[in-house]
Amino acid sequence: MGYLFDTDALSELLRPRPAKAFVTWLSSIPREDQYTSAVVVGELFKGAFRSSEAERHLRNIAERVLPAVTVLPYDVAVAYEFGRLRAGLEERGELLPDADIQIAATSLYHGLSLVTGNLRHFERFEGLLLSTALSDARHRD
Repeated sequence: MGYLFDTDALSELLRPRPAKAFVTWLSSIPREDQYTSAVVVGELFKGAFRSSEAERHLRNIAERVLPAVTVLPYDVAVAYEFGRLRAGLEERGELLPDADIQIAATSLYHGLSLVTGNLRHFERFEGLLLSTALSDARHRD
């Protein structure tokens, strides 16, 4: 089973003291099963540039995050899935940031389980596999 890491999951690993149970769980996942979305990487870059320690955060992204995961593109196939998901949310009167829908679309299109601590946002997508590893770890630590 492959996993797509949401922004909060990757950010957790960059904290001074990440949730131990999450780090332990992650160490059991083979590198070839670890993915993220170009959209997530964009969110990480945005956070880095907004920080007073931008250079340190940019270096962490370049040296720790990008070598550790396969970054999946936001391409036409994923954009199609995004459009389908966004239209469904609008029909139900549910709003989410486009980035979250793009991340869900990437995970769904590639058949990956989404690793996020924000389960409430993503539970609304039918068929989206969700890993509770991060939220479980945060409740344990």
